Amino acid sequence: MNQSRPIPAENLGRSVQDYIDETPIWLDGTPVPATPMTAMQWRIWWLAAAGKFFEGLVVFMTGVALPLMAKEFGMSAFQHGMVSAASLAGILIGALLLGGLADRFGRKVMFIAEMMIFILFLALLAISPNYAFTVAFLFGMGVALGCDYPTAHLVISENIPSVARGRLVLSAFGFQAVGALVGTLVGYVVLSNLSDVTAWRLMYAVAILPAVAVVAGRFFVPESASWLLARGRLDEARVHAERLLRRTPQYPKSIQLARRHAHHHHPADAHPAALFQGRNRRATILASVPWFLQDLSTYGIGIFTPTILAAALGHSATHALDLTDIVADDMLAAEGAALIDLLLIAGIGAAVALADKVGRIPLQIFGFIGCAAGLLIASLSAYYDGSVRITLIFAGFMLFNFMTNLGPNAQTYLIAGEVFPTHIRGMGAGFAAAFAKIGAVMTAFMFPILLADLGTQFLLYVLVGASLVGAVVTYAFRIETTGRNLDDIGL
Repeated sequence: MNQSRPIPAENLGRSVQDYIDETPIWLDGTPVPATPMTAMQWRIWWLAAAGKFFEGLVVFMTGVALPLMAKEFGMSAFQHGMVSAASLAGILIGALLLGGLADRFGRKVMFIAEMMIFILFLALLAISPNYAFTVAFLFGMGVALGCDYPTAHLVISENIPSVARGRLVLSAFGFQAVGALVGTLVGYVVLSNLSDVTAWRLMYAVAILPAVAVVAGRFFVPESASWLLARGRLDEARVHAERLLRRTPQYPKSIQLARRHAHHHHPADAHPAALFQGRNRRATILASVPWFLQDLSTYGIGIFTPTILAAALGHSATHALDLTDIVADDMLAAEGAALIDLLLIAGIGAAVALADKVGRIPLQIFGFIGCAAGLLIASLSAYYDGSVRITLIFAGFMLFNFMTNLGPNAQTYLIAGEVFPTHIRGMGAGFAAAFAKIGAVMTAFMFPILLADLGTQFLLYVLVGASLVGAVVTYAFRIETTGRNLDDIGL
């Protein structure tokens, strides 16, 4: 087997991605379909996946923790909404303000900083003295998670082969679903062993030590050579590319990089206005609007699944004043939520298998339509009682969770980190995530209020409409990135 199939050089030479995408060939000239991953590439993937795991863990665990928080602090419906929206508002701010810093200071710097911020506020949350501090610490934790949205995507996508980018980015993103399931299970286990109103604190504290291990690992990964090359720092880019591609036997034995463009991009070039100019405008709309519409549903349903299930099963905690009743209701709802969360994992598994074969755009459109169908089925439960009602709610939520992770929940994240050129990729992905979280914050803050005033069915009808609009916008502004070299996007 020969060492490599040569890749034709561009007019200005080979980029980092050219080296990453280089594939071996057999002696008879038959190309090997997959590019071998190095140990460093896998290390980067695991450390990025861990960030998505923690997001799913703490955000979706809030659904289990909320009844206990409400009991301890005597929260009103408005305060309940504030707690629910705090971490999501933090994600919005973190993605918008910190995500773009990866374009200025580098992917690795922000990859480390975000996890350190996360650990700080997670520890503070576990010892929060009152309602106000709880909201503040949830917000701070969300800021760190918001920064992770673009940064985790970039450190994966800029360091792995183009042919595997979809499935590897989505595999890491899938750990959000794993985190959601684990967060629900952690809540259940804690409640099973600690029937105390402060049990929610232990739920969050469980994540501290694993997060410390992750931030330690992030110190030992290279900087994105593609980012360094886009800044004109050729010598540094070569050193970090060699570290990324270190393998036994070593190939390539030497790396000679050259910029794709006639000039490099100075950090000052990455002005927010660039997202709305020329061809970037289409990319910004595609990356942002469907993600916003998707988050309206995903976070509303995800965070409040335990509450909705408890109400549907006739065990609503709204009338349970005794702590024992609240814990029992919370555990019952957590069991149902864990079952539904399994469909999130199944959905992301399907997305991983299909993203690089079917394409991002078809899966996103199909997923949006499937989400609408699932929510519509759940809404029909209002016309029935007993087992039929429960069956419709479970069937609808399970279909929704599967289709959202097959389609929009996965593909919007993937697309946002691919459709922008390198010098504004962090800012573009960060803006898209922040715009999306406006929908998440709106839903989380308004959901408990509207749920009490207007009922579940009305809200589900609204979310059905949002999903259908998401499918239309995706088709109208479609940009397919499957298999494309990131260095060529935006040229």
